[in-house]
Amino acid sequence: MAFYRSLRIFNFRRSASNFKAAVNHMRLYCSMDCGNEVILETVEGKGIITLNRPKALNTLNLSMIRTIMPQIRIWEEDPHISMIMIKGTGGKAFCAGGDVRAITESGKEGTSYHKDFFKEEYILNNAIGTLQIPYIALIDGITMGGGVGLSVHGTFRIATERTLFAMPETAIGLFPDVGGSYFLSRLGGRLGIYLALTGYRLKGIQVQKAGVATHYVESSKLENLQADLLALNKPSQLDISHVIETYQQQSAKSSLTGLDDPDFELHPYKEKMNECFGQKTLEQIFKALENEGSIWALKQLETLKKMSPTSMKVALREIQEGADLDMQDCFEMEYRLSQRFCEDKDFYEGVRAVLVDKDNAPKWEPSNVEEVTDEHVDWYFSQLPEHRELRL
Repeated sequence: MAFYRSLRIFNFRRSASNFKAAVNHMRLYCSMDCGNEVILETVEGKGIITLNRPKALNTLNLSMIRTIMPQIRIWEEDPHISMIMIKGTGGKAFCAGGDVRAITESGKEGTSYHKDFFKEEYILNNAIGTLQIPYIALIDGITMGGGVGLSVHGTFRIATERTLFAMPETAIGLFPDVGGSYFLSRLGGRLGIYLALTGYRLKGIQVQKAGVATHYVESSKLENLQADLLALNKPSQLDISHVIETYQQQSAKSSLTGLDDPDFELHPYKEKMNECFGQKTLEQIFKALENEGSIWALKQLETLKKMSPTSMKVALREIQEGADLDMQDCFEMEYRLSQRFCEDKDFYEGVRAVLVDKDNAPKWEPSNVEEVTDEHVDWYFSQLPEHRELRL
């Protein structure tokens, strides 16, 4: 049974002292329930989700999804709830990803976990993206894979100097899912394709400059930011935005995002990135990088040659198609892809090499991009039997 407890704090005000007293109350409350992987609270008409697997970097598993999903619906339908906030414990990660080891074990054993996990995860991601009340994700620390799905579709995504964002799936023989086909295809230029294929890591304010986070606030200010947000009385989205903007102004002055921002670390490579990663096929991307010949281009080529060729071809097509789909269609497409990956070889080999044996020497099948046929990629995108499809 999903854990839930309603916590009311009377006369909750903006002062730091009152907030710290409330936090101490919550810490005592959490210490009594430290076995819970997700802590759900209601504070002054605001729903709070705390991911509570710090030793596992708050990695998302199916039981956590099944705890969060129904509560989000309850809060959304409650006229007394004005917003939902999600955060992680431990100080190192918001959420480092999904529990891929359990997923691959399920695929090998033939249980339903890998089917249920992806389906219910995407349903949750879609629910976050279609919420009728503001959703605030404090992405303080590592935010990858499943953690991106819990945050990027929400109204507000607040990064800090400790945020580390990446979609590293091609390195483990998977694909950038959790709505990657939707949000990556909308980052502007070819940035989304670049992030998807290379697994490039964005840190700190660069996460906001890329357009993945909506705001940047220094971690030392998060406690007071939360206090001010929780002290708002039946706030509108505009009220919430005003508070967050105030804290962002104290942390960073830039208002630009994407490759056009001169302070964005990838801005110097804008033209090269758009040209090389704007090619129609993976083979053409490889050739363009080789022909471009700069140190940057050759470094990207070296990185790509380490990734699963099948994963990269699927990821490229996924994002190309996702640019013309709505969010629900993207999730339905991605569910097909997730199940095909569980039926193929590279996902299992990638998890073995990176997470189990940790030799970092995966043996991809096929081992080069030319051997991944169009027919095989088409199979990944083909429909599942109707009873297995995800319908949103």
